[in-house]
Amino acid sequence: MADVSKDQVLDRLRTVRGPDMEGNIVDLGMVSDVFISDGKVYFSITVPAERAKELDPMRAAAERVVRDIPGVKAAMVALTADKKAGAASQPVSRPAPQASAAHSHAGHAHAPAGGPAPRAKIGIPGVGAIVAVASGKGGVGKSTTAVNLALALKANGLRVGILDADIYGPSMPRLLKISGRPQQIENRIIKPMENYGIKVMSMGFLVDEEVAMIWRGPMIQSALMQMLREVAWGELDVLVVDMPPGTGDAQLTMAQQVPLAGAVIVSTPQDLALIDARKGLNMFNKVEVPVLGIIENMSYFIAPDTGNRYDIFGHGGARKEAERIGVPFLGEVPLTMDIRETSDAGTPVVVSNPEGAAAKTYREIATRMWEGLKARQAAGGRTAPAIVFE
Repeated sequence: MADVSKDQVLDRLRTVRGPDMEGNIVDLGMVSDVFISDGKVYFSITVPAERAKELDPMRAAAERVVRDIPGVKAAMVALTADKKAGAASQPVSRPAPQASAAHSHAGHAHAPAGGPAPRAKIGIPGVGAIVAVASGKGGVGKSTTAVNLALALKANGLRVGILDADIYGPSMPRLLKISGRPQQIENRIIKPMENYGIKVMSMGFLVDEEVAMIWRGPMIQSALMQMLREVAWGELDVLVVDMPPGTGDAQLTMAQQVPLAGAVIVSTPQDLALIDARKGLNMFNKVEVPVLGIIENMSYFIAPDTGNRYDIFGHGGARKEAERIGVPFLGEVPLTMDIRETSDAGTPVVVSNPEGAAAKTYREIATRMWEGLKARQAAGGRTAPAIVFE
């Protein structure tokens, strides 16, 4: 079968309409340089930052039409507000400015001046540190990072559990290839599921995958606390919490009611992801949860055929953000199909290819995070759980 060409990809992308159904994304200059390697296609689409969420269906349509090209094995497409090589110089039209919300959820994290002091946070017996993995926005690889980070901590010799706190989109059953229902033992305590040597609890074990969750805030809070406190975790050095994206009820519940040792923020290099990552940082700062560091996911791409490096979605944005706000930069995770494919198959790269470069990167990040956490504890910081963001 003939190799796929950039011209083929661009011709197909001309069938994708631009914002407000005007023109197409190629002729509007929204498409970055297209990179093709081994039948896999990578590119980004430039959009106004304030319209990113609204225009995500356009990104999905672009990914879909490229995947349908004969000879294309996979496509990876991202939205960005940062112009990339190959994009035209004229920006797409922007809508009229919209008034921003007066207050975010995080803005209500503190008690009013003169109000009662916050309640003491109750830890989990036997659990040394709780590490929550979260992201400012979806689509940055939060759960993939969380599961590989947990497995890397295990590979580094720690006793590890993982709590899937994404009530609406639980992914741990699939990522860790676990099926079935957990058993209930004495006093309504649930025995966690287990695979690859780590204990796991997820709403995905309790609710069928096709069932739509329509719970409101109080129900989410109750479910999270049950999965956290009514599970027989046993003796763990660290409990990793895979947080849902954003800064809503689940995140605030964890930050306000659980003694978190810190938060790790996961972001891609894209400016749009960094904008949302800052919201997560601000939320944790307001509820006085220390930030242990930032991880840059999808940081760069190494072509398997030539060994050349490509910064398809930009590079270094998360490192610069970490330096700007004065928190540790934990490392760069490359953009590889292996990481995504092994995670989707339920055999994350840390266990399926433990001697590979990606697994080594995750173990190094896990080491930096853990050493930072222990140093903070030794310096008098809190001794409870931690959180990770993408």
